[in-house]
Amino acid sequence: GIGKTTLIQKVTQALKSSDIPVDGFYTEEVKEGGRRRGFDVVTLSGKRGPLSRVSSDSSTSRRECRVGQYVVDLVSFEQLVLPVLRNVNHGSDTEKKICVIDEIGKMELFSQAFIQAVRQTLTSSGTVVLGTIPIPKGKPLDLVEEIRSRKDVKVFNVS
Repeated sequence: GIGKTTLIQKVTQALKSSDIPVDGFYTEEVKEGGRRRGFDVVTLSGKRGPLSRVSSDSSTSRRECRVGQYVVDLVSFEQLVLPVLRNVNHGSDTEKKICVIDEIGKMELFSQAFIQAVRQTLTSSGTVVLGTIPIPKGKPLDLVEEIRSRKDVKVFNVS
């Protein structure tokens, strides 16, 4: 709630208006009656689907991926995000591209395929990643700490 996604959206618009190739996705809060009901994934090409929703019951099924009160819709997330990341990774290396990944956090990291795709995108020579990662609190998230400690990554704290 401090403006990371808003910043990502503004930077993306500036890149697009400068004719710089950019693809990727951002996450957006879903509100109903002033209350947060969950989050959607929105691709830069305009596709949208649920990332998570507030669970109506407190019983947890073993298969459910949960973060607090939210149940993560892994199928929807992967169907939207994985093709975008694969597309960025399979472009030509001669054309520099920017890939927006908002965000690499707890909900997204339930997906092993997403983790692999992010690693592949970060090592792709023709791609610059503009991403968001959470501030460390509680148990460290392996991929987030791996990204934070990379020599080719510049971290800005948004407040």
